[in-house]
Amino acid sequence: MSNPADIKPELRDIILNRPDMILDDQDMMKALLAANEKAMGNNIIDLRGIAMDRLESRLDRLEDTHRSVIAAAYENLAGTNQVHRAILRMMDALDFETFLSDLEGDVAEILRVQSIRIVLETRQVDMPAAQALEHLNDVICLVIPGFSETYMTAGRNSISRTAVLRGVSKGFEQIFGSDSAFVRSEACLKLDLGTGKLPAMLVFGSEDPNRFSAQHGTELLEFFAGVFERVMRRWLA
Repeated sequence: MSNPADIKPELRDIILNRPDMILDDQDMMKALLAANEKAMGNNIIDLRGIAMDRLESRLDRLEDTHRSVIAAAYENLAGTNQVHRAILRMMDALDFETFLSDLEGDVAEILRVQSIRIVLETRQVDMPAAQALEHLNDVICLVIPGFSETYMTAGRNSISRTAVLRGVSKGFEQIFGSDSAFVRSEACLKLDLGTGKLPAMLVFGSEDPNRFSAQHGTELLEFFAGVFERVMRRWLA
């Protein structure tokens, strides 16, 4: 161990007056503890040192958890702002054709997806009106009754959830058309277009295989779908 005489008086005075400088310096504390263990020898168990190591390990884990929570909070805030901006842009349209054009343009860009499709189920008797609707824009896809449930459950004998997020090897061509070759993940959102209307679906397609996953939360997308179906009811009325 160093003799007090070996330390410069100025440095010794600083340490005595400001010991917190050393206590707050993790590397310096490690060096002091290591020197202390070396001075005690190998045959002495330093319980205080063991406790310090464990506390340090717990502190490191808490700091990692803290950083993860902060990162998740920022990500959620960013996602909320993104959905809110998309909704406001979607509600700017003054006519139906502009509404559809905005969906595949600015709204898709804000949500960072490559394709947005409105999937409408239609009966045979509705075909003349449905065909006229389909020709308005490529965003609309017409399908047979029951298609939405089958698509969202991937053909399994189960009840579909409100939102289904999953990776795909390729987008379904009937929905995404020429964009299907580039789709690697999708979000399928169930829509209720009102009394007397068949089920419908809003589908987002992304080139990023990690954009939509079953492990992701769906609350924001479900909120977007809730606003979207209310806007659609007005246009379809």
